[in-house]
Amino acid sequence: MKNTITLLKNKYLLTFLGLTLWVLFFDKNDLSTQIKLHQQVTQLEDEKNYFTTEITSISDDIKELSSNPKTLEKFAREKYLMKCDNEDIFVIVEEVKK
Repeated sequence: MKNTITLLKNKYLLTFLGLTLWVLFFDKNDLSTQIKLHQQVTQLEDEKNYFTTEITSISDDIKELSSNPKTLEKFAREKYLMKCDNEDIFVIVEEVKK
C-alpha cells in the first residue's frame, strides 16, 4: 500500500503515463489511426504487385501480337468476334445452373 502511494506521488511517472495515454488514444496519430494506415499500406502494396504482374503480362501480349500476324488474327477472332467476309460465327454460351 505504501509503495502504491509513493508511485502515485512520483511526478515523472505520472507525466510519463499521462503522455503515453495521450499519444496512444487522443493524439491525431493515435494507435487506431496507425493500424488503419498500416492496413491501407498493405492493401496498396498488394494492388501494386497485382498491377505490376498485369502490366508485364499485357506487355508480353502486345509484343507477341505486334510480331506475329497469326496471333493477331487469333486474338481478333477470339476477343472481338471478328471474321472474314465469307465466314459465319457461332457463339456457344453455357448456362450456369443455380
